[in-house]
This record gives sequence, structure tokens and C-alpha cells, in this order.
Amino acid sequence: MGKKLLVAEDSATMRQLIVAALSRIPDLEIVECQSGFEALKAIPRVRFDMVLTDINMPDINGLELIGFLKSNPDTRNIPIVIITTESSKRDQVKGLALGASEYLIKPFSPERLQELVSRHLQIQLPQ
Repeated sequence: MGKKLLVAEDSATMRQLIVAALSRIPDLEIVECQSGFEALKAIPRVRFDMVLTDINMPDINGLELIGFLKSNPDTRNIPIVIITTESSKRDQVKGLALGASEYLIKPFSPERLQELVSRHLQIQLPQ
């Protein structure tokens, strides 16, 4: 049975980069959402194993999305990676304090993203 990953990112280009980087990981199903609101609608319908989210998105931002996930007993244990251009220490501390597992600053290497996702989902990357 494959793992399910939600990508909440308002930039279509960045979503494509993320999906392309993660296409190497076997048995990974990726659901793309272009806003926090869209992500909130998808979460109750699918049992996600991991969430990647941007911070700066229209309507519901990534920090609000994390707050929702961590306050819900059904989703509080899902690993969350913030992928953002917000590189200040204050933003990183806030994101991790809200419950994010990792904080990845754009631009990032595809290998770094693959390593984070495969580690949290406990999937072996192909050589």
C-alpha cells in the first residue's frame, strides 16, 4: 500500500518542482492543492501520511493549516514540512513551535526534499 502526500502550495511552478523531485520515491501518491482552503477540504476525504505546505498562501496560510492539523486528533500526528521563502529564525521557530516536523527554505535541492520525505515516510529511496 502506497503513502499519500499532500502538497499545499499556491505557486503552480513550485508545485511542479516538488512533484518532479518526489517522483523518484516509489509508491507515493501526491495530491496537489493550490491554497490552504483547498487543502483543508481535501484532508477529511483522504488519509494523508505527510503534508508539505508553503506559509504564504491566499485565504488560509500554511501556519493556519498546521494549527488546524495539530489541533485535530485525527491529523495531529501527520508529519508536516514547511517549504517557504521565509528564512528568518523567528519564522522557523514559529513554524516548528506550531508542530511542523521540518522547515525547508526555498530554493532547496531536490535531493534534500527527497531525503526529508523518504525519512518521515520510512520509504527507501531507489539507488
